[in-house]
Amino acid sequence: MSNMTVAKVAVENTVYHFDKAFDYLVPAEFDTVKPGSRVLVPFGSSNNKRQGLILELEQQSDTDKIKPVLAVLDKAPLLSNEALQMVIWLKEHYFCTLFDAAKLLLPSGINLKIKTLYSLTRAVASDELVSFNETEQEVIAFLSQKKAPVDREKLMKAIGLVPDSPVPEKLCKANVLEKSSGAVRLIGDATQKMVRFIENPELAKLTPKQKSVYQVLCDVDSASLKELCYFAGVTPSVVDTLVAKGAAQYYDTEIYRNPYDEVQNPESCDGIVLSEEQQAAYQSLFDQYKSGTGGVSLLYGVTGSGKTSVFMRLIDEVKDDGRGIIVMVPEISLTPQTIAIFHQRYGRSVAVFHSGLSLAERLDEWKRVNNGEALIAVGTRSAVFAPFQNLGLIIMDEEQEYTYKSESSPRYHARDVAKFRCAYHKALLVLSSATPSMESYYLAQNGRYSLNTLSARYGEAKLPQVTVVDMNLELEKGNSNILSSELLEALDENLKNSKQSIVLLNRRGYNTYASCKACGQVISCPNCSISLTYHSANNRLMCHYCGYTVPFTKECPSCHEDKVHYTGIGTQRAEEQLQELLPKARILRLDTDSTMTRFAYEKKLQLFSQGEYDIIIGTQMVAKGLDFENVTLVGVLSADQALYGDDFRSYERAFDLMTQVVGRSGRGKYVGRAIIQTFTPENNIIKLAAEQNYLEFYAGEIAIRKAMLYPPFSDICMVGFVSSAENNVRKASNGFLSMLSLLAQSEYSDQPMRVLKPSPALISKISNKYRYKLIIKCRNNCRFREMISRLLIQFEGNREFSKVTAFVDMNPDMIM
Repeated sequence: MSNMTVAKVAVENTVYHFDKAFDYLVPAEFDTVKPGSRVLVPFGSSNNKRQGLILELEQQSDTDKIKPVLAVLDKAPLLSNEALQMVIWLKEHYFCTLFDAAKLLLPSGINLKIKTLYSLTRAVASDELVSFNETEQEVIAFLSQKKAPVDREKLMKAIGLVPDSPVPEKLCKANVLEKSSGAVRLIGDATQKMVRFIENPELAKLTPKQKSVYQVLCDVDSASLKELCYFAGVTPSVVDTLVAKGAAQYYDTEIYRNPYDEVQNPESCDGIVLSEEQQAAYQSLFDQYKSGTGGVSLLYGVTGSGKTSVFMRLIDEVKDDGRGIIVMVPEISLTPQTIAIFHQRYGRSVAVFHSGLSLAERLDEWKRVNNGEALIAVGTRSAVFAPFQNLGLIIMDEEQEYTYKSESSPRYHARDVAKFRCAYHKALLVLSSATPSMESYYLAQNGRYSLNTLSARYGEAKLPQVTVVDMNLELEKGNSNILSSELLEALDENLKNSKQSIVLLNRRGYNTYASCKACGQVISCPNCSISLTYHSANNRLMCHYCGYTVPFTKECPSCHEDKVHYTGIGTQRAEEQLQELLPKARILRLDTDSTMTRFAYEKKLQLFSQGEYDIIIGTQMVAKGLDFENVTLVGVLSADQALYGDDFRSYERAFDLMTQVVGRSGRGKYVGRAIIQTFTPENNIIKLAAEQNYLEFYAGEIAIRKAMLYPPFSDICMVGFVSSAENNVRKASNGFLSMLSLLAQSEYSDQPMRVLKPSPALISKISNKYRYKLIIKCRNNCRFREMISRLLIQFEGNREFSKVTAFVDMNPDMIM
C-alpha cells in the first residue's frame, strides 16, 4: 500500500480536554498545501465543517478511516516554521487549545468565520405549502426570492426568529431546504483599480484625450485610475474607452489601509548624542547583539536618564543589518509619543500594532511586516507576534507593567513570548525600566540577564525635589478639599509661570461609591460583588466590571429612605474641584472614560504638548512614558490607595506608580518638583519613591519575597473556578484539590510545591458568575505543567463538575 499525505490539523472550537492535532487526509488536488495554511475539515460525528490550521504533514500508509481535507483556505502559508513551533509552546505553557494559540499569531481581520447557508431545494407547490405553519411559509417565501444561498444569521433576522430556532433544520428534514457551509473572511483585502499600457496600439484610432492618457501611461508604465485621470485631466470614461480599444488594461493591486499614511521617510537621520554613561550601556548592548548568541539584557535607569536614546542608537545598527525590530510599550496611552519619535526617525519602515486601529488596519500592518515592507514594529502587547522572518531585536519599555500579561486565554506574558522568539532567532531582548520587576532585577543581579545601568538624568536635567504632605494635618486645619494647601499653591504658581502640571488620581469616575446615611447600605452591582461608581457626565451609577448602569437616585433600594449620598473622589470629581479652585486653568482629564474614541489619547496629548492645556489630571495612564519639557510639577492624590491591596505585588505596584509619575517632572531644562499627598507619610514605600531609591526598595522587597516564597523564589500557579452557582464552584475547587493531592503524591512526588486551599476570589462575583481560586507555589517546569494539564483534562471530563469552568494562570500579575 502506497503512502498518502496526512495533515496534522489544529481545529477551532475544540475544548481543552480533548484538544490535539487531528489527522486529515490531503487529497491529490491539494498536494501543494504546506504547514501554516488554513483548511476546512469535517469534524465530529456530524461532520460539521470547521476551520483548521495545518501544523505539519507526514506520510502514512493506513489512511482508510481518515477523513479528507475539504478545502484549502490560503494560497500561501500564514505561519512560518517559528510560528508553528510557538503554537505548540503556547499550548504547553498556557493550557490553551492549539487553535487558540494559533489565532494569537494572526491579525484579527484575517480570521475566517464558518457560515451556515440555506437555499430552497425545489419549488414548493401551493397545495403543499399549506401543510407548513405560518413561520415555515415565511422562510420558504423569503428564500424563493433569493438567487443565492442565504446566511443563517440574516435569515433569522429577516424572519424575526431567535438565533437557535429549529425551523430551518425542520425544513431541511422535509427536503425543502438545503444546508451548506463555507468560510468567509471577516475583513477583505483592500484593492485599488490600476491601469497599464499595452504596446503598439493603433494610435490613429485614438482621440486627443485618449492619446494624452496613453502618453502618461507610456511614461509611467502603470498608474491608479484616480491618479491617471488627475494627471491627464480626463474622466474615467475616457480610460474605459481606451481599455475597450485595446490600448490599455485594467487590473487590481492590493493597497494598505494605514492610519499613518501621511508619514514620509526622513531625508536623513541625525546622529544620537550619548553621554558617557549612555555610551557605555549602548556599547555593552551592541556587543551582546553582535555576538550572535542572543540573550536578555536589563537596561535599568532612573526616570529621564535617556534609556530611549540608548535603544534608538541600537535600533539604527540592527536596522542597517536588515533585521526586524519589535518595540513594545505597555499601554495604548504611551504609543502616540513613541510612534511619533519612530516615524520622525524611520518614516514608513515603521508598522504599528495596537487596539486603537481598526481590524482592517491591523491586518494591513501585519501584511507590511510579513512582506518585508516594514522593519520596525511598534505597539502594545500584541506587537510581540509581528511576523518578522529575521528578527534581530526586541525592546520592552516599562517591562514591569502588568498590561504585558494577557488576562484572557491564552494567558501569556509578552516577556516570555519575546524570550522564545529571541532564542529562536539568536536575537537580543532588551528590558527597559526605571522600576524593573522584582523578577527581572533579581535575574540580572544573578547573571541570568546582563545589566546596564543609567544612574543620572540626561544632560542638565535633575531629579525633581519631592515633598510628602500629611493630609491628616490638612484636615486638622479645616481643609477638606482634594488638594493640600501646598499643592494648590504650587499649581497656582506654575500657572503664573506658564508651566504645566500633571496630577495623578488612580480612580476614575466622579465618586467612588454611594451609600445610605440611614441604614449604611452601600449601593452595589447586582451582578458583581463590587460597589457602583457615580459618573457625573450621565448622572448614573456604573459598574466598572460588567458595565451595569442605573440612574442615580437618593432613594435607598434597601430601606427606601431618601438618604443616599456619594462619597470618595474619582477623576471626574477631582477635575471639577480643580476647576473651582483654579478657575483660569485649562484642565485636561485623561482616563478610560474620556478617551473612548479612536485616537483620543493621541489628539489630547498633542494638544497638551502644544500648550493648549495647563494641567493634566488622570489615572495611571498619565504616570508613565510621557515626556513634556514644560512639565515642572507633579501632584499625587490619595497615594495610599495603591499601598494596601490584597496582592503580594501591592507594594511593588505602588512604588512603581509613584516613582514613575514623579519622574514626569523636570525632564528638560527647567527644575521640577513633585508633591505626594498621603494619610500615612511614615510609610517607607512613599519615602523611597520620593527619593527615587529603587535599590533600597528592591533590597527590602526581595527579602520579603524570599521569606514568603514568592516570585522570583518560586512560581505561582493559580487555578481559577467560575460558575453561576456558588455551591458548585466551591465543591469543584475542593474536588480539584483532592485530585491534585492524589496525583502529586502518587506520580509527581519529585515536584516541590506548596498548595493553599481554595478560597473566594477578591471580587467573588462578576457578571453573575461566582469565582474561587486555588494557589500553588511551585517550580514551572515541564513535569509540573504536565501534571496540571492532566488535572485539567481529568476535571473537564468529570460530569460532576460540568457546570464549572476551570482555568490555569501561570504567574498571574494579580491574584484574582
